[in-house]
Amino acid sequence: NALKLASSLHATCVLKGAGSIVAHHDGNWFINTTGNAGLASGGTGDVLSGIIGSLIAQGLTGFPAAKLGVYVHGAAADALVMQGVGPVGLTASEVALEARKILNQLNI
Repeated sequence: NALKLASSLHATCVLKGAGSIVAHHDGNWFINTTGNAGLASGGTGDVLSGIIGSLIAQGLTGFPAAKLGVYVHGAAADALVMQGVGPVGLTASEVALEARKILNQLNI
């Protein structure tokens, strides 16, 4: 499971899927409730990795960056569906652009 993986690697791990799980080696965990089936398309995992990496580059540590990253990633897909884009045919580029908007609204 996610906690065992995080513990064995002494890291923060993200298991992307319906209800993405973020697990930290200290035993903390988080289940994300944002997102939809549109994120099951090519390249969206790369977008998620990029979001998390950019948050770490801005000073967040692994677990908070991963939690915020999966939330924003899912929220971007949800916002796109609300705008009539997807979930079928949702592209990684669309998710990245929408995630940028959300991060700017959060002032991060």
